[in-house]
Amino acid sequence: MEIKDKIITINNMSNSKNELPFGSTNYTMMLIGLAVILGGFLIMSFDSEEFGFGILGLTVGPIITVTGFVIEFWAILRKPANS
Repeated sequence: MEIKDKIITINNMSNSKNELPFGSTNYTMMLIGLAVILGGFLIMSFDSEEFGFGILGLTVGPIITVTGFVIEFWAILRKPANS
Protein backbone atom coordinates (compact mmCIF):
# COMPACT_ATOMS: atom_id res chain seq x y z
CA MET A 1 0.00 0.00 0.00
CA GLU A 2 1.28 3.42 -0.87
CA ILE A 3 1.66 6.29 1.57
CA LYS A 4 -1.16 8.17 -0.17
CA ASP A 5 -3.55 5.26 0.41
CA LYS A 6 -2.54 5.07 4.07
CA ILE A 7 -3.21 8.80 4.54
CA ILE A 8 -6.64 8.48 2.92
CA THR A 9 -7.44 5.52 5.18
CA ILE A 10 -6.37 7.46 8.28
CA ASN A 11 -8.48 10.45 7.20
CA ASN A 12 -11.52 8.22 6.69
CA MET A 13 -11.05 6.67 10.13
CA SER A 14 -10.81 10.05 11.84
CA ASN A 15 -13.93 11.33 10.05
CA SER A 16 -15.99 8.34 11.16
CA LYS A 17 -15.07 8.86 14.82
CA ASN A 18 -16.69 12.30 14.86
CA GLU A 19 -20.13 10.96 14.04
CA LEU A 20 -22.64 10.29 16.82
CA PRO A 21 -24.01 6.76 17.04
CA PHE A 22 -27.62 7.96 16.88
CA GLY A 23 -29.46 10.72 15.07
CA SER A 24 -31.24 13.60 16.75
CA THR A 25 -34.60 11.85 16.35
CA ASN A 26 -33.22 8.82 18.19
CA TYR A 27 -32.05 10.94 21.12
CA THR A 28 -35.40 12.76 21.23
CA MET A 29 -37.27 9.45 21.32
CA MET A 30 -34.94 8.17 24.06
CA LEU A 31 -35.76 11.21 26.20
CA ILE A 32 -39.48 10.74 25.55
CA GLY A 33 -39.18 7.06 26.52
CA LEU A 34 -37.36 7.99 29.71
CA ALA A 35 -40.08 10.52 30.57
CA VAL A 36 -42.79 7.91 29.97
CA ILE A 37 -40.98 5.38 32.19
CA LEU A 38 -40.65 7.93 34.98
CA GLY A 39 -44.30 8.89 34.50
CA GLY A 40 -45.31 5.24 34.90
CA PHE A 41 -43.40 4.95 38.15
CA LEU A 42 -44.88 8.22 39.34
CA ILE A 43 -48.40 6.97 38.56
CA MET A 44 -47.70 3.77 40.50
CA SER A 45 -46.65 5.86 43.49
CA PHE A 46 -49.97 7.75 43.43
CA ASP A 47 -51.92 4.58 44.25
CA SER A 48 -53.72 5.08 47.55
CA GLU A 49 -54.37 1.38 48.20
CA GLU A 50 -52.24 -0.46 50.70
CA PHE A 51 -49.03 -1.88 49.12
CA GLY A 52 -50.06 -0.47 45.73
CA PHE A 53 -52.79 -3.03 45.06
CA GLY A 54 -55.14 -0.53 43.40
CA ILE A 55 -55.84 0.07 39.73
CA LEU A 56 -53.00 2.57 39.39
CA GLY A 57 -50.39 0.33 41.00
CA LEU A 58 -51.32 -2.92 39.29
CA THR A 59 -52.60 -1.89 35.86
CA VAL A 60 -52.14 1.67 34.64
CA GLY A 61 -48.64 2.34 35.96
CA PRO A 62 -47.04 -0.88 34.72
CA ILE A 63 -48.63 -0.53 31.27
CA ILE A 64 -47.27 2.99 30.93
CA THR A 65 -43.84 1.87 32.19
CA VAL A 66 -43.66 -1.00 29.69
CA THR A 67 -44.74 1.41 26.95
CA GLY A 68 -41.80 3.62 27.90
CA PHE A 69 -39.41 0.67 27.57
CA VAL A 70 -40.86 -0.17 24.15
CA ILE A 71 -40.25 3.44 23.08
CA GLU A 72 -36.65 3.14 24.34
CA PHE A 73 -36.00 -0.08 22.40
CA TRP A 74 -37.54 1.42 19.28
CA ALA A 75 -35.42 4.56 19.62
CA ILE A 76 -32.23 2.51 19.97
CA LEU A 77 -33.00 0.12 17.09
CA ARG A 78 -34.33 2.77 14.70
CA LYS A 79 -31.90 3.56 11.91
CA PRO A 80 -30.82 7.22 11.85
CA ALA A 81 -32.23 9.23 8.94
CA ASN A 82 -28.82 10.39 7.69
CA SER A 83 -27.40 6.91 6.96
